[in-house]
Amino acid sequence: MIVHLNGRLLPIEEACVPVLDRGFIFGDGIYEVVPVYGGRPFRLEEHLDRLERSLSAVRIDNPLTRPQWRALFTDLIERNPGDDRSVYLQITRGVAKRDHAFPKGVRPTVFAMVTPIAPPDPALAERGVPAITRLDTRWARCDIKAITLLANVLARQEAIDAGAAESIFLRDGLAVEGSASNLFAVSSGRIATPPKDNTLLPGITRDVVVELARANGMPVEERAIPEAELRAADELWVTSSTKEIVPVTALDGRPVGDGRVGPVWRHMNALYQDFKTALRNDAP
Repeated sequence: MIVHLNGRLLPIEEACVPVLDRGFIFGDGIYEVVPVYGGRPFRLEEHLDRLERSLSAVRIDNPLTRPQWRALFTDLIERNPGDDRSVYLQITRGVAKRDHAFPKGVRPTVFAMVTPIAPPDPALAERGVPAITRLDTRWARCDIKAITLLANVLARQEAIDAGAAESIFLRDGLAVEGSASNLFAVSSGRIATPPKDNTLLPGITRDVVVELARANGMPVEERAIPEAELRAADELWVTSSTKEIVPVTALDGRPVGDGRVGPVWRHMNALYQDFKTALRNDAP
């Protein structure tokens, strides 16, 4: 695997970051994950928009221009050929002595790598996945795609320990998102997803699902989802860049709806797969 580190392309075994990098010491940085289908980055401009918002929110200067970011992605994808892949990009504030205050005159650390994306498991369409709920004890700026993900890591591991695939966070009586995903609930054929605010990460895949629903006459709303509605939903989905749209068929040990993968998910998943095929074929 060839990775990018601070302007250099080198084997991952040779990529090293100083121990005083603030990403290592403080988790002081942000990241992005961009799927690549047919050699084409998925919604790259939208990912770069989110990257810029996160950098601005944590007050790290953007180290590259848009054309430079595009060139970096193109070069890295070409040097790591394969089927469906994703580009992981991480930017930290840089290397400095350990002090909470921002250092002056420090260059951000830029790291990027390409990893394969496993194709969707066909069994998902038959059985879905179980999930659990957890109280959201994270900070108040979940809209920043920060590398400080310990609370998310712990919640995901709690799901694994419970034999589930994901934890869904509850905050102030509302369902907000998963530990590594956005959330959708379907009731009486109507799709709902929590609105984009500081309590959740604004997902690119989430936005595509909303767009596809609207373009195909499927009722969809961006609004709060109370916990009671979450538990009474006919269908639940979680979405992410690398997992796409995953149907949740059990929540906290109880079936979602009738406990089977629902028809609205099947329709949406077909639309999403067609969307990916069009991207691979470079269709408008």
